Amino acid sequence: MKFPQQHTLQQIATIIDAEFVGDSAFPVLGMNEIHVVNAGDIVFVDHPKYYDKALKSAATIILINKKVDCPKGKALLISDDPFRDFNKLTDYFKPFQKATQSISDSSSIGENTTIQPTAFVGNNVTIGNNCVIHANVSIYDHSVIGDNVIIHSNTVIGAPAFYYKNRSTGFDQLKSGGRVVIEKNVDIGASCTIDRGVSGDTFIGEGSKLDNQVHIGHDTVLGKKCLIASQAGIAGCVIIEDEVTIWGQVGIRSDVRIRKNVEIFAQSGVSKSLKEGEKYFGTPATEAKKWFREAASIRQIPRLLKNK
Repeated sequence: MKFPQQHTLQQIATIIDAEFVGDSAFPVLGMNEIHVVNAGDIVFVDHPKYYDKALKSAATIILINKKVDCPKGKALLISDDPFRDFNKLTDYFKPFQKATQSISDSSSIGENTTIQPTAFVGNNVTIGNNCVIHANVSIYDHSVIGDNVIIHSNTVIGAPAFYYKNRSTGFDQLKSGGRVVIEKNVDIGASCTIDRGVSGDTFIGEGSKLDNQVHIGHDTVLGKKCLIASQAGIAGCVIIEDEVTIWGQVGIRSDVRIRKNVEIFAQSGVSKSLKEGEKYFGTPATEAKKWFREAASIRQIPRLLKNK
């Protein structure tokens, strides 16, 4: 998430009431999770296991809960609770805006686009030309939808990420300041849920088609011309390349990459990245030919034992 204008390290430290290490005028351009950071971004880290990764990342401002040596060319924000202060910054730069009507005046809606009664279009939403938004669809703030997109009833675009920190007082949610971006010629079925990014974008590529009851988690990137069948569940921060087919009730864990032209058979569970052009089945998902050969061999065990 980029800020509307450049801030200084001292200004950011003042917002969250934190100490800082570095030039008070050090430029701060935005804030992001570690997998999408660039120079000028703030990244937060609150566990020693990830200190080194954060300090060596592309981020140039590290919000951290321990005083450490500051890498050359970077700056530190010292906080007793980086998770809390990252949320403070999200609230400051992307505060919740109350809706006052079903279709916000701040939204931009293209030519020949139809929005059916009872649909909700939030603040600063952009919808392209020749779209159809069916009844009871909810499109949350800052979402971007391209031309020729169809979204069917009861789908929610842009709900917050399912991202929590376990505290003694209960679960504390990491607030979402990102967006959902949907390219042109996408069809989205009924009762789908596409969560917005925590700080970046959840992205649906051109020409992709989603069946009913599909879930896509925060910051996931779906490529062009993908097909996803009903009840598939895709976690956050997944990268799915172009022309991937995912059949019904597939589950995909976070932080994996599905290479282009992969086909995942129904009810498979994906726990690691998959190779380009292969077909997969099972839990954990295995190359389908191998899985079926192994299954055929297992079925021979009773006969082999009987003849022993």
